[in-house]
Amino acid sequence: MFHQKRNFNPSVEDQAGLQDFKTGSFDVRQDAVLNLDACALSNLIAARDISCAEVATIYLDHIERTNPAHNAIVSMRDRGDVLAEAREKDDLLAHGQRQGWMHGFPQAIKDLAATKGLRTTQGSPLHRDALPAQDAGFVRRMKRAGAIVIGKTNTAEFGLGSQTYNPVFGTTLNAFDRTRTAGGSSGGAAVALATRMLPVADGSDSAGSIRNPAAYNNVFALRPTQGLIPAEGRDICLPSLGTVGPMARTVDDLAMLLAVQAGSENPNAFRERLKRDVQGIRIGWLGDLGGYLAFEPGVLDLCESALQTFADIGCDVEPLPVDHPMEEVWDYWIILRAWLTGGALAGRFSDPAKRALMKDEACWEVERALRLSAMDVFEASTRRAAWCRTVARLFERFDFLVLPTAQCFPFDASLTWPRTVGGRSMDTYHRWMEVVIPATMAGCPAINVPAGFSPEGLPMGLQILAPAHGDIAALQLARAYERATTWNSRLPPPP
Repeated sequence: MFHQKRNFNPSVEDQAGLQDFKTGSFDVRQDAVLNLDACALSNLIAARDISCAEVATIYLDHIERTNPAHNAIVSMRDRGDVLAEAREKDDLLAHGQRQGWMHGFPQAIKDLAATKGLRTTQGSPLHRDALPAQDAGFVRRMKRAGAIVIGKTNTAEFGLGSQTYNPVFGTTLNAFDRTRTAGGSSGGAAVALATRMLPVADGSDSAGSIRNPAAYNNVFALRPTQGLIPAEGRDICLPSLGTVGPMARTVDDLAMLLAVQAGSENPNAFRERLKRDVQGIRIGWLGDLGGYLAFEPGVLDLCESALQTFADIGCDVEPLPVDHPMEEVWDYWIILRAWLTGGALAGRFSDPAKRALMKDEACWEVERALRLSAMDVFEASTRRAAWCRTVARLFERFDFLVLPTAQCFPFDASLTWPRTVGGRSMDTYHRWMEVVIPATMAGCPAINVPAGFSPEGLPMGLQILAPAHGDIAALQLARAYERATTWNSRLPPPP
C-alpha cells in the first residue's frame, strides 16, 4: 500500500507516490488516493489529475468494503445519484469552474445536522424517517465549496453521551479495535475518517463530542471558539455549550475545513498562517487538575510522555495548579446542560408515547430541566462567567493549556458508559468525560491531537486549549506538534 508523506506537495515532495498514483495498477492508485491528505486530494482534483467521478468511485468502493465492520456511515445515498453529481463536478472543472477547496470531496454529515432531502434521524426512532427541507448552515457552506454529500455519519441518540450507539442504526465500532467504543457523539465521523472512508469530516461538540472520538480514533479535531461557526436552530442570542467543528487526519486539513465551515471566502488564508516558531511558547500542564479527576491507569503516563514532545520542539512546559473549585464548574455545567439540552427535548418528553422511545439519559436531562428555576440558570451563568475569568487569568501566564482528552481508554463497545474510572464511581452518564468540561465552559478553542497508544493498541489524545478567538494559534501549535510525531501515520487494521 502507498503511504503518504507529510506535507504533500505534488510538484516537489511526493514524486514517487504521485508516480504510483499516475501509473500504478488500479489497486495501487486506489490505495494512494485513500491515503492522501485532503489538501493533496484537493490539489489533484483541481489540476484534473484525477476526476471527481473516479474519486467518488474509489471512496464508495472502499466504504462498501470497510463500513460493514464499523457501522460508521449510515443513510447512504444511491450510488448512481452520487456518481451523477460527481460527473457534474467534472463538467464544471472542464469549463474552468472550481467551486472551492472541497470540489469533488465525498462527504457524510453527522446525523444530528440537517441535510436537505436526506434523512436526519438524530439517532432517535422519533426521527427515523425525518427529511429536512433545508441544509444546516455549515452543510450549505461545505456544498458551496464543492462537497458531495453521500450519506450521514452515525451518532449517539440526540448526541447525548460519548458512546456512539442508537436504536436506529446500532453501535459504531472503534477504528483500531472493533470490540471497543468509537467514542461520541461524533463517533461515526471519527471512524469514517480514521479508516479512510472520508477525506475530512464534520462533528459537533458540547461535552467533548468532537474531541473524545478524535482521541479514541487517532485523528485531529477542533472545538472552535464559541460563535466562530454561526449557531442556528434556536435563539442565537442565548448562551451556548455546543458548536460544530472540523475533524481531519492532518492539521492543514483541519484548518481548511474550519475555514469552509466558518464561511471564510479564502480558506487558504487559514492554512498559510499555520507556520510558526514555537520556541519559548509557554504551556501549562493541567494533568488531573491536582487529583480532582479520576483516570484509568496508564492514561496520564501516556499523556505525560506525549507532553514531552512540546518540550522537544522548544516550548516551556510547566505543571499548572488551578485555583478554582472544579466541582463548582461541573455542578453549574450540569444545570446549563439540562436547561439547554433538556429544554430542547421537553416537547417530546411531554408526550408519553414519544417519551417511551427516548433513551434514559435524554429523559434524565429533561427531568432535571423541569426542576430548574430561572434563578438557577442565572446563578449557573454567573458562575460560568467566574470560570471564564479564571481561565483568562491562566492565559495571562501561559500561551496554551494542555490536558488529556479522555479519562479512560476506549471501553467495551457493549457498555453504554463506564460506571467506574480509576476506582471512582461515575455518578452520571457523562461524568467519566469531565476532563472536557473546562474548555466547554470557557468557550475557548480546544484541539485534540493524537497522544499515542496503550500497550493494548488503544488510542488516546491531548487537548490543546487556547484563549478565546485563538483558533489559529491553537492550530499553529498543533501543527508543530504533528510534525514532531508519527502517530497520524499509524493506520487502523483492515476490516
